[in-house]
Amino acid sequence: MKLKQSLCVLLATTALAIPAAAEELTIGLASEPTAMDPYFHNLGPNNAVTRHIFDRLILQDENQGMKPGLATEWKAIDDLTWEFKLRQGVKYHDGSPFNADDVVCSWERAPNVPNSPSSFGTYTKGKSVVKVDEYTVHIKTEAPYPLMPNDVSNIAIVSSDSGCEATTEDYNTGSASIGTGPFKFVSYSPGDSIVLARNDDYWGDKPIWTKVTLKPIKSGPSRVAALLAGDVDMIDQVPTTDISTLEKKADLALSQGVSNRVIYLHLDHKRSDSPFVKANGGGAIDNPLRKLEVRQAISKAINRDAIVERVMEGVAIKAGQLLPEGFFGVSDKLAPVDYDPNGAKELLAAAGVPDGFELTIHGPNDRYINDAKIAEAIGQMLTRIGIKTDVETMPRSVYFKRASRGGPNETPEFSFVLVGWGAGSGEASSPLKSLVSTHTPAKGWGASNRGRYSNPEVDGLVEKALATVDDDARQKLLAQATEVAINDVAIIPLHYQVNTWAAKKGLKYIARTDEATLAIGVVKE
Repeated sequence: MKLKQSLCVLLATTALAIPAAAEELTIGLASEPTAMDPYFHNLGPNNAVTRHIFDRLILQDENQGMKPGLATEWKAIDDLTWEFKLRQGVKYHDGSPFNADDVVCSWERAPNVPNSPSSFGTYTKGKSVVKVDEYTVHIKTEAPYPLMPNDVSNIAIVSSDSGCEATTEDYNTGSASIGTGPFKFVSYSPGDSIVLARNDDYWGDKPIWTKVTLKPIKSGPSRVAALLAGDVDMIDQVPTTDISTLEKKADLALSQGVSNRVIYLHLDHKRSDSPFVKANGGGAIDNPLRKLEVRQAISKAINRDAIVERVMEGVAIKAGQLLPEGFFGVSDKLAPVDYDPNGAKELLAAAGVPDGFELTIHGPNDRYINDAKIAEAIGQMLTRIGIKTDVETMPRSVYFKRASRGGPNETPEFSFVLVGWGAGSGEASSPLKSLVSTHTPAKGWGASNRGRYSNPEVDGLVEKALATVDDDARQKLLAQATEVAINDVAIIPLHYQVNTWAAKKGLKYIARTDEATLAIGVVKE
């Protein structure tokens, strides 16, 4: 399958009608959510699954364009206030009415869920919600904030009656999983299935599926086998090794799209004694990852072309910054770093570690496409330049907790991690705020800054961009902040994911830039 570098590309569709009575849908998921609580973890699989149950004030289409949700209209009424008119007549799944009280309490709960590995505070902090009347709310800020609609589109709305005082476990059992969305919660059996039923009273377009079963199938070959056997109707994250074979099958339809997710490396910028960085032989060493030359050496040691072509089977795009071309705030001055092992060795010598050091890379083995294979490839590449690298991967349910708060005083446990980030807002402030801005929980910044990178220049540019109303000026500021962070090697971008879905004959999935696998996106042909 040839890859076209556009934001959303639909490929190889084979379409025959399926019986009109077929209203049940089963989807095989590569990654299951870590909870049914829509605020527990700002993670792609969680956000996608809970989107079935909980609406947002503003919804995002397949290209992350904004469209009315529980808010019918919105506007800035002064420099510090956005007004949202709420949709009237909407009912929760238990029959209770939706109103402004739900918005107020949802906004309060979103950033304050205990033990969250990645908080939604990145979207809510610095903003206060005021109830004007039953169907009007104002969101106030301390400075002009033009990206309010983008942030609002990432916050699920839960019921003030059943959801705002509930625990994550209440959501997992279903007692609090009561939303206004197109599907109702039926059951959640971790590791086995999530079952949803159509909300026949949904305010928007009714889903065509009366029942949806989401089955986590971690193994790529097992997902493909389940599709071929008819055990599931569709799968996501088609293994890159199987794409060319599956696209030739007349009884399947494949769809593919470039996402906004960057796969990258985060490095320990803060600790002088980093737990998984050692001198050769295993002794103590002053953390070399804090030296720019070492970070640059690591980036030069990575053969991104080889990762794209060999590990990803050509189904990825090598990355040089936080978002791929075409997204708001992308810089035209940054390009993927060229593979240069000799240059990398020279930089290590200049940094005072000519013989390298020892390092462990940690990563998930069930979250991103070929994630464990990517970590193994990185380990081999770094070892070749003298950085003797061990590789440890683990299930994402364990990994993210440890990577975020597994160390002393709930600090990040690891020294060097493989991670991915999809821009939920569809523009550059999302990764800038979450990944490279100084970790400031009270402000909601650096929520996923697992390397604890901190640069006042980056923070200042992001702060200025977020208060700049003029689109052109804001885009330039976001691009400039990106340039400063990337040139300082705050993170090391590897590639942008390209996602592939496969469905049985007569079904087609509408590919999304946010990578979400949604039942409402599965259509009949």
